[in-house]
Amino acid sequence: MTQPLPPPIPSFVPETAPFSEEQRAWLNGFFAGFVSLDGTGITPLSSEQAAALLPGMAGGKAAEDEGDTPWHDQTIPLAERMKLAEGRSVRMKLMAAMAQQDCGQCGYDCKTYSKAIFDKKEERLNLCVPGGKDTARMVKALYEEIGNGAPAPENPASEPAPSALIPTRPGRSRDNPMVARFLGRTRLNKVGSEKETWHVDIDLSESGLDYVVGDSFGLFPSNDPALVEAVLKVLGAPGDFPIGGRTLREVLTDGVSLSPAPDMLFQLLSYITGGDRRKKARALASGEDPDGDAATLDVLGALQKFEGVRPDPEALIEALDPLQPRLYSISSSFKVNPGKVALTVDTVRYEVGGRKRLGVASTFLADRIAPGSPIKVYVQRAHAFGLPEDPATPIIMVGPGTGVAPFRAFLQERMATKSPGRNWLFFGHQRSTSDFFYEEEFNAMKKSGLLTRLSLAWSRDAKDKFYVQDRMREVGRDLWSWIADGAHIYICGDAKRMAKDVERALVDIVAQHGARSLEEAASFVAGLKKSGRFQQDVY
Repeated sequence: MTQPLPPPIPSFVPETAPFSEEQRAWLNGFFAGFVSLDGTGITPLSSEQAAALLPGMAGGKAAEDEGDTPWHDQTIPLAERMKLAEGRSVRMKLMAAMAQQDCGQCGYDCKTYSKAIFDKKEERLNLCVPGGKDTARMVKALYEEIGNGAPAPENPASEPAPSALIPTRPGRSRDNPMVARFLGRTRLNKVGSEKETWHVDIDLSESGLDYVVGDSFGLFPSNDPALVEAVLKVLGAPGDFPIGGRTLREVLTDGVSLSPAPDMLFQLLSYITGGDRRKKARALASGEDPDGDAATLDVLGALQKFEGVRPDPEALIEALDPLQPRLYSISSSFKVNPGKVALTVDTVRYEVGGRKRLGVASTFLADRIAPGSPIKVYVQRAHAFGLPEDPATPIIMVGPGTGVAPFRAFLQERMATKSPGRNWLFFGHQRSTSDFFYEEEFNAMKKSGLLTRLSLAWSRDAKDKFYVQDRMREVGRDLWSWIADGAHIYICGDAKRMAKDVERALVDIVAQHGARSLEEAASFVAGLKKSGRFQQDVY
C-alpha cells in the first residue's frame, strides 16, 4: 500500500523577500516548526516582516540589488538622497551617501565602493572626493551601524567582489600609478576674460599608457609651498622634523590634504586645549558650525583659529586626510596624439578673510609644475561614457566651459577613424571674444564637414544671460529630428545647475516637437538613459 505523501511545507516567505532560494527554503522550514503543517490559520509573512525577522540572512542577489536606486543622481542633495534611501539596507544607504558621479576617483564606482565598505574589504572611508566632508561623515556613521559582525553571506551568482573590479595593471588605478612627464600649458582665455583656463599636455611615452575617448585622467598634485611654509610657521615645528623616514615639509607637500580641515584635526585640537575652545573644537569635530565659518576652514585656518594650540607634528599628520588624486576629462584622442594626453583645466583661485586660496591640482598644473617634470598619473576607464559602437550614429554633445573637453576628444576620434556619423556640438561660456575655447580648431572641423553643426551660447555678450539650454530650445525642432534619427546625446560639465537645466530643456523639446505630454517626454528621456543613448559626465 502506497503511503500518502506528507503535505508540502507552506510558503511563509514571499518571493519578493530579499533571500536566495536556499535561504527561503530554510526559513519556510524554520517557521513551519512553530505551526501545524496542514496550513490552517497560517498567514504568510510580508516581505518587510521576513526581512526584519532575520536581516542577517539577506545576502542573496535580491539583497545585493535591492531594486532601483532613485538617489543615483548627482543633482540631488545628500539629505534628500538619504531620505530616498530610508528603509533600505546599510549597504544601499552607503551608496546613497556617495556623490553619485561614478567618477572613479575612489578606485570604484559608487555601487562597488559602498559594497567594498560594507563587506569590510575597504577600510578607507574618505575616498569620495566629490562628496567631501559631509559624505565622509555619513559614511563613517553608517559604517558604525554595520557593527563588528561578519559581513552578509556572499551569493556566488551575484556580481563579483569590488576588488575584482579594480584595475590591477600599472597606471590603471589610483593605487598603482605610473610616471609621466608634464609637457606644458597654453592659456585658452583671451584678454578680457574673467576666467583662467589652460590646455595642458602630458607625455605618456615613458609610462606606456594609452586611453580611449571618454576616459578620465588621474594625477597626483602637490600642495602650494607657500601654504606648507605657513602651516609649519603656525605649528612652530621645523620643516626637517622626521616623519616616517621623510621630513615634515615633504609630507605636508605631497602626503596630506591641507584643505578642508578634517574632523579628526578638530578632535585632536579638543584634546590639547580647554575651556570654551575645547567645546568649540568638539562642536566642529561633530560637524557643527559654532562660528559660521566651518565651510571655509582649511588646515591653516583651523590652526590659526586655535592660535597657540600646537599639536605634535606626528599627531597632526595622523589627523589629516591623505592628499587625493584629481580626475580630469581627457580632451584628446590617442589616435590623433599617440603617446600624449591633453586636459582642459579651470584654475581655482579665491579669497577667504583676506587670504588667497588655491585649487590644489589646478594651480599645480597652471603654476607650479615645470615642463619636463615627472608626475604620477593613471587612466580611469569610463563607466558609461563613450562614443556609440556604430560610427554612423549621429551624436549631440552639450559641453559649456571645460565641459567641452571630452567632445574635443570625440571629434578628434571621429576624424581619425573617418566615422560617417553626423556631429552636433553645443558650446557656451561668458564672452565670445575671450572664452571660445579651441575656436580655430572647431571652426576648421565645421569647415571640413566633420562638425555638422556648431551651436554657441554666450551668457555675458548681451543684457540678458543666454545659455546652452536656451540655444537648444531655439533649435528644438532640428534637435528632435536628430533624436528621432537615433542620435546619442552627451552632457559634460556642472552637475548642480547646467546638467539639470539641459535635461529639463531636452524634456521640453521632446514634449513640444515629439507630440508628447511632459510626463511622457520625461519617461522618453529616462528611456534614453537606460538604453545608453543619453550619457553624462558631470561633476
